[in-house]
Amino acid sequence: MTTVDLNATKLDAEKLFHRKRMIGFGIPAAIFLYLAYIFFAFDLPGQAQRADVVNAVTLASDTWSHKVHVTRDNVSGEISFSIEGERKGRYPEGQRPDWVSGDEVLTIDLGGDHLVRYLSDNRTEIELPGFPLIEVQAEGRSVTTNLPEDLPDWISSSERRVSITTPEGRITMTGARTEVFNYFPGWELFWFTLDSPYYGQGIGTILFGDQLDPNRSNIAGASSDWWNNAMWRHKDVAWAIGETILMAFLGTMGAAILALPLAFLAAKRFSPIMLLRAATRRVFDFVRGVDALIWTVVLARAFGPGPLTGALAILLTDTGTFGKIFSEALENVDQKQIEGVSSTGAKPLQRYRFGVIPQVVPVLLAQILYFLESNTRSATIIGAITGGGIGLMLTQAIQTQKDWEEVAYYIILIIVMVMSMDWFSGWLRGKLIGRKD
Repeated sequence: MTTVDLNATKLDAEKLFHRKRMIGFGIPAAIFLYLAYIFFAFDLPGQAQRADVVNAVTLASDTWSHKVHVTRDNVSGEISFSIEGERKGRYPEGQRPDWVSGDEVLTIDLGGDHLVRYLSDNRTEIELPGFPLIEVQAEGRSVTTNLPEDLPDWISSSERRVSITTPEGRITMTGARTEVFNYFPGWELFWFTLDSPYYGQGIGTILFGDQLDPNRSNIAGASSDWWNNAMWRHKDVAWAIGETILMAFLGTMGAAILALPLAFLAAKRFSPIMLLRAATRRVFDFVRGVDALIWTVVLARAFGPGPLTGALAILLTDTGTFGKIFSEALENVDQKQIEGVSSTGAKPLQRYRFGVIPQVVPVLLAQILYFLESNTRSATIIGAITGGGIGLMLTQAIQTQKDWEEVAYYIILIIVMVMSMDWFSGWLRGKLIGRKD
């Protein structure tokens, strides 16, 4: 090897090592710069300062517990006791929780030596361990207190509102209303509301005990009261889940029915006219290029809200996706099987029916069932926009900012629904297509 060749080889090796070093330095540097950009673009320091751990803990506890409200109307003086603060969860006249005592001076024992007293003239006393006695007076639209200027994080105070959050419960006071929230684990009225004769009864009493309602048997009455529960709305929830599944089913199946004949027009093997093929493929690109949520907004303006609008949005998007998948499947069919059917004297439609369709059915069914499962999740979000299905109920519960246990319930139902659809689509796929051992 000549000297020139050795120098050239050495030079190439040095260039290679230099390039490797630059890549080894450049990739980590690019990643670092990207992370630095994210740090400032998303204002992570500001997000950390605005984070409210107390609110996060309160929200998390609301998902697995219920709270009983003891409310005093500072205008009328009326005192009410209700679960979750709703009229449907109000204690009947003459009844109240056992941790509330007194008449002229109503004493609320939150536990752990946390006491709240409703006094006359819209005055409130709050006794907390390790903290001076808190006195609050509601006057018109404002409140006055004896709170010091330097307050702990769990107390917020202004001229219009005082809020105290403790491990045992919460107290809020405004000029119009004084309210105490006492937390307890569980979803208290999930089975029966307070006005039901079956509230507080065990399953053994309902099944084998004496008749609790003279007009109904225990099983029939308990089933009816649970199904028509005004707080948890089990009947409405079941109907909403049915609407969500129906949206997914109609949208998916409708898209498959439309996409199959159009896929023949987009497949080169079955559509020799290039202009027709290109036009069909652009239609597929257009309808699937626009997300189903965008179609939902557009269709809701055109047809109004409702489950059918959601089904149409899914249909439009999936028509483009199915059309592309089906046309590619048609491009890959075995020509020999089509020729075998043609040799029998079959007409064009018969050749498609017996020579083409059986080859692509496994692919078509697999994709349709997969999209049916996926669209069940999509229909939940679409339902929140179109005003139908379990997605609407979930959005309404979130918007109230107080029914977080219902939010948790709906999320659990959505997960169970998706899991059920996953199992069902897998079972049906095995029955129709078969499984390989």
